[in-house]
Amino acid sequence: MLNIGINLGFGRLDPSLTDEQLYSGELDVAVEAERLGYDSVWVVEHHFSDYSLCPDNLLVLAHLAGRTSRIKLGTAAVILPWNDPLRVAEKALMVDNICGGRLLLGVGRGLSRTEYEPFRIPLGETRDRFDEAAPMLFEALESGVIEGGGPYYPQPRAELRPRPRSSFLGRRYCVAGSPDSVVMAAKLRAKMMSFIVRPVPDLMPTFTRYRELYEAGHGEIAPPISLNVNMYCHEDDELARERHFEYVNRFFMSNVEHYEMAGEHFAGVKGHERYAANAAYFREIGLEKAADDYAATALWGSPERVLGHIEAIRDVLGDFELTLAPAFGGMPYEHARASLGLFAREVLPKARGLRGAAVSVAA
Repeated sequence: MLNIGINLGFGRLDPSLTDEQLYSGELDVAVEAERLGYDSVWVVEHHFSDYSLCPDNLLVLAHLAGRTSRIKLGTAAVILPWNDPLRVAEKALMVDNICGGRLLLGVGRGLSRTEYEPFRIPLGETRDRFDEAAPMLFEALESGVIEGGGPYYPQPRAELRPRPRSSFLGRRYCVAGSPDSVVMAAKLRAKMMSFIVRPVPDLMPTFTRYRELYEAGHGEIAPPISLNVNMYCHEDDELARERHFEYVNRFFMSNVEHYEMAGEHFAGVKGHERYAANAAYFREIGLEKAADDYAATALWGSPERVLGHIEAIRDVLGDFELTLAPAFGGMPYEHARASLGLFAREVLPKARGLRGAAVSVAA
C-alpha cells in the first residue's frame, strides 16, 4: 500500500497573518489530516524568517501527539548541524514514548547561509558535522546510550532516558540530494527523503545510486524512496491550475531568496558542488522559467489529473512513499483544507493501490 502523508511548511507568505494565526492554521491542518485518513504528518525545521518559522519540529510533534491518536509523526527534518546530537536523541526518545511509537525521524544537513550564520557555523563545516552526528544519533536510538569521539561532538558515554521503546529501523529518514548525502542515507540504513524540484525522470540517476549503495552495503533491497511534493486539488481543473501556479511560484521564489539559490557563494564550498551547479543553471535560464519548471513537477488539477500524475511517478520510480505539501505560497488555509479533503475522498483510496514494486539494482 502506498503511504501518503502531509508536510507542514510553516511559511508566513501571507503578510496579513500573525504568527499565532499561522501556527493555528498549520496545526489544524495536521489534525484534520488524521481525520481524513492520511498516514503521516511531517514538520520542517527552519529559523529566523517568514520563509518558515518552525525552530523545533520535535516540540511541535509532541503537541500533535496529544491531539492525535493514529497518524504517524515525522520530522522533515531535524537539521543536525544546528542541534546537539545528545539533545536530539533525548527529545526523539521522549516524543516516541509520548506518542506510542509513532515517530518517524528524518534528519538533514540544511543549506541556507542566512540560517547558518546566526548559529555561527560555516557552510564548509556542514558536511562533516552531519556525517559525525547522524551515526551517533541513530546508534543511540537503538542502544539507549550515546557517545562519540569526533572533533565536533566529543560526547562522553551517557545513558538516555526515557529509554528506546522500539527500534527506529524502518523509521529512519535522511534528506538527500547531493552525492555525499545519498552516500550517507544508504550508509545509515535510512529511507531517502527527496524534495522534488525537477521531474522524477530527471532525478532517477540519484535515486538509482541510492538503491545501489543501499543494496551493496546491507545486502537487501532499498526501502521506498520518500517524495515530498506540493499539491493542490480542485474539481475545476482550470481553477486548480490557476491557483496552483500562483501559490507555487510564490513559494518557489521564497525558496530562491531563502537559499540564495541563484547566488555564487556555493562555489568552492566543500559539499556544495551540486548547489553551485544548480545556481549556475538558474542564472542561465532565468528565475521565471525555473519557477514554471518547478510548478510543473508538482501535483495539481482535478482528482483524475492528480491520480494520473501519481501513477506516472510510480511507473518511473517503482517503490515510493508520498508526502504532500498542502499549504504553500500564502495559500488560504480554507483552500488547503478543501484540497486535502477532496484528495482524501477522490484520490487517496485509489492512490493507495499505486505503490510500485520494490526495485533491486543488484544486477
